[in-house]
Formats: sequence, C-alpha cells, structure tokens
Amino acid sequence: MSESNYALQARFEAKPDKTEEVAEFLESALPQAEAEEQTTTWFALRLDETTFGIFDTFPDEDGRQAHLDGEIAAELMDRADELFVEGPEIDEIEVLAAKH
Repeated sequence: MSESNYALQARFEAKPDKTEEVAEFLESALPQAEAEEQTTTWFALRLDETTFGIFDTFPDEDGRQAHLDGEIAAELMDRADELFVEGPEIDEIEVLAAKH
C-alpha cells in the first residue's frame, strides 16, 4: 500500500474577472494543506487562463475524507458562487503508481 493510493482531482472554471483572485486563494491555501497530517501531496494548478485545479493524494480513504471535510474544501465551496462559473468538479481517483 502506497502513501498516496487515494486521490482527489478538482477542476473549476473561474469567472473571467476573478482569475487572479482564484490564483491567490489557491496559493494561500498551501499552509492549510501542509498542516493536514493525512494529506501526502497537494498541488494547486492553473490549466489555462481561467481553468484551475487541485490534485492531492492520501494514504487511505479516511485521509481523503478528512481533506474533503477540511478548511480548504469548506472555503472553496463557500466562495464557489463568487469565484466560479459553476461549482467545482471533484473526482475521487485511485492512484495506480506514484514516485515521491
């Protein structure tokens, strides 16, 4: 069993006038992600001018659920109407292989 078999992939489209605010929000969330003991890896991504994402991994389902119940997810959902064209698309993923 790997320390990152369980993952989440979130993708969201920022409103055109909110792109920099979304980028700043994601950058500012790093300390919260670092404080989550059960989060193995956490990446905030900019896929194009208005499309952003988060990819993170966990050792088990409990870690993944703790992250979904955590501060970053709560703030993301609280600000979704303000920042995004529509709600974030979040997929639960099984990691088959990883290099750390």
